[in-house]
Amino acid sequence: MRTAVVTIAAHRDTHLRLHLRSLARSTVPPYEHVVVAIGDPAVAEVVASEDSTARLVWIEHDRGPLPLALARNAGATTALAGGAELLVFLDVDCIAGTAMLERYADAAGQRRHHHALLCGPVTYLPPPGPAGYDLDGVHELRRPHPARPAPPAGTVLIGSDYDLFWSLSFAVTATTWDRIGGFCTDYTGYGGEDTDLAQTAAAARVGLRWVGGADAFHQYHPVSDPPVEHLADILTNAELFHRRWHRWPMRGWLRAFEKRGLITYDPRHRRWVESA
Repeated sequence: MRTAVVTIAAHRDTHLRLHLRSLARSTVPPYEHVVVAIGDPAVAEVVASEDSTARLVWIEHDRGPLPLALARNAGATTALAGGAELLVFLDVDCIAGTAMLERYADAAGQRRHHHALLCGPVTYLPPPGPAGYDLDGVHELRRPHPARPAPPAGTVLIGSDYDLFWSLSFAVTATTWDRIGGFCTDYTGYGGEDTDLAQTAAAARVGLRWVGGADAFHQYHPVSDPPVEHLADILTNAELFHRRWHRWPMRGWLRAFEKRGLITYDPRHRRWVESA
């Protein structure tokens, strides 16, 4: 199965270097790697300095929320035009486990899992030491995120809670991608576009699977909880999701923002708004 990895990148040079190096160590190398640079010329410099054969796609972007959904779709379109049969979306700040691509391909090759969203376990790594992460030892740090299923390697678990889907590491066959229709590009900035894709998949009767052994390792970078720096994007995207699906996504973050007094619910207009 011709497997293409799709990565979107902007201003994450250090993460991208290790991302590229990890994919080069895969037990089954990708048929193609498409890296989508979102308004960041340094992405091409990093790819060249790592002697990577990745194909670059350029997305114009100057300021404002990053067009994440648009960029992922552009990467998928390029990969499919090159003959990809399986798309693996992996965020730039993720290190690919050596067997990740092999496990995704094995699952996709099974008839009962072929037409499904395939999700692998993700470990959030602690901060690296002065020498950075050691790719030889990263698997020893494996601690899959406890909120998502992590079946044993070589097994596939059928899922039913589509709200657990996340876009930092997943795979989908070309035919299933066409059936879903890609990410909704009305979403910009942080939050919501992956929940929308999962909801779209569920509405199209596309299954959800958790693929044991398809491990990715999320490189540490400082974040806030809840992500207050993305408050405006989250409110905009949450309202868009509510219009499309008649329920609120990212409810944990919305409750946390409300508890902090950052947002309030406007019952008259049925929307969340930033507090004055």
